[in-house]
Amino acid sequence: MNNQIKTNRLKVWVLASRPKTLPAAVAPVIVGTAIALNADKLNIIAALIALICSLLIQIGTNFVNDLYDFLKGTDDENRVGPTRALAAGWISTNQMKLAIYFTFGITFLLGLYLVYLAGWVVLLIGVLSMLAGYSYTAGPYPLAYNGLGDVFVFIFFGIVATVGTYFVQALEFSIFALLASIPVGLLITNILVVNNYRDAEEDKKKDKHTLAVIFGKSFAYYQYLFSLILSYLIPILLFVVYETSVFMILPLLTLPLAIKLQLELNKYSGKRLNKTLEFTAKLSVLFSFLFSLGIIL
Repeated sequence: MNNQIKTNRLKVWVLASRPKTLPAAVAPVIVGTAIALNADKLNIIAALIALICSLLIQIGTNFVNDLYDFLKGTDDENRVGPTRALAAGWISTNQMKLAIYFTFGITFLLGLYLVYLAGWVVLLIGVLSMLAGYSYTAGPYPLAYNGLGDVFVFIFFGIVATVGTYFVQALEFSIFALLASIPVGLLITNILVVNNYRDAEEDKKKDKHTLAVIFGKSFAYYQYLFSLILSYLIPILLFVVYETSVFMILPLLTLPLAIKLQLELNKYSGKRLNKTLEFTAKLSVLFSFLFSLGIIL
């Protein structure tokens, strides 16, 4: 099977991009655009470019993660998560480096249009987002190896991506967008929480200090639970404070799935949690879609 994949170059790069993680890039743009639409400030071209840039930053971050986890020896034959391209020998380190430069380079060029629309602040946000993506596993103080991965994901894939998507369309800051970004960021961060919960034992052996390693798997379990609780409270808060329609609480329809995933985190371990991780990503998108629909209605 691995040899068949290796000969299919397109499939290799699709797998290397980790398509199951890409909902993390889509969710904040959906919500930010819904808020802009609700405010009659929709800019469809800006929204599409923001979506493409968000996807490219996620893919670039995944490429960096693949490269430096491989170089540090974190990814090996004992890995319980999905197969990584470099560890499997599908891609060389030089090819991955070129892919990283290309992905972030295209992101920068596309982002210049958003800078043209919304000013230098967007340039700063874009550069910081790409630097953070690179620093996730690379550099002298890799975030993912020092307990800061969760903070990075929450800030950049939650708050920055959601508020930024609204900003490049409306050309103004919004407290509502900031509040709405909280559940987006928390549910996306939960994808990482499952990943770190699953890999805690192996990460500890390889000196990768995630929060699950530093504080233990019980901490990761309750972190996941806290994120779910707060995520479902935010739409209720917005409904009450902003006196919106009852559609604002549409995300609560996903609560049964959230409860199911929380129970799985307590019940399963190892490779079985790969499915929990996948559906945690799907939960973030489904929640964000219903959240966006509620905001528009």
